[in-house]
Amino acid sequence: MKDLVGIKELSKDKIKLILDTASSFKDVLKRDIKKVPALRGKTVVNLFFEPSTRTKTSFELAEKRLSMDVLNFSVPTSSVVKGESLFDTIKTIEAYGVDFIVIRHSSSGAPHFIARNVDASVINAGDGINEHPTQALLDAFSILERKGSLKGLNIAIVGDILHSRVAKSNIYLLSKFGANIRLIGPPTLVPEMTDYHIDVFYEMDEGLKDADVIMMLRIQMERQGKGFFPSTLEYFKNWGLDMRRLKLAKKDAIVMHPGPMNRGIEISSDVADSEQSIILEQVTNGLAVRMAVMYLLKKESENA
Repeated sequence: MKDLVGIKELSKDKIKLILDTASSFKDVLKRDIKKVPALRGKTVVNLFFEPSTRTKTSFELAEKRLSMDVLNFSVPTSSVVKGESLFDTIKTIEAYGVDFIVIRHSSSGAPHFIARNVDASVINAGDGINEHPTQALLDAFSILERKGSLKGLNIAIVGDILHSRVAKSNIYLLSKFGANIRLIGPPTLVPEMTDYHIDVFYEMDEGLKDADVIMMLRIQMERQGKGFFPSTLEYFKNWGLDMRRLKLAKKDAIVMHPGPMNRGIEISSDVADSEQSIILEQVTNGLAVRMAVMYLLKKESENA
């Protein structure tokens, strides 16, 4: 495996290997000295064409924990604003001899295009409304830590599924491991996915009954057209997660969110900060998972 551009094409065995390796790296992160020399001498460039706090910070810290040389590409101060094409930009960066390219782009398929045109390993940090593979991996890792298995769990994914690359990567991953997936949201924001065994609920209360995991999604204002739902007030009233609704799920249900959260729109503050919320654990686990992905890509490229 040279690249990680999506979950859809990743086998169960590869996913298990990544999650097992992440578990080892999480132990490293608990030490006083949290840095390992695993990728010393390697160079990575972070190409973020869209704003990001958690993912960009998580990748950069993971890269530094692995002792890599890190380059951060700033779009507003680059030749992209002068009209340089994506192809020319990546070929220029490749000429510096980078080993990894981490890319987030608003266009679905941009990481796949780059992976076909460079020798460096490419990692998809989110492409348009297509996929966000490392988020799905860290979500699976976080669920496994709490529940021990994915098989048979009732996992409710709630909100703007239509525009969510996080939801799509999670659906691909959870389907491979036998989870019972429920999609909950307004009819305008829940697309048909007939290739997967999924239950769809337009009523939040009905969809949350006996859920083991509630995965809330951010309403992506920047990708919204007009008419998906009447107002944010109306949205929270119908599909927001508050304490009353949380009690409809199993008593030991966990609450997840990929961030950034819109408190009071998709989730209430008392739920986000409750003991059932593992949102900050997801952030911590993302570091270990991204270390594992880069470590394994390097290992496999050396064995190829």
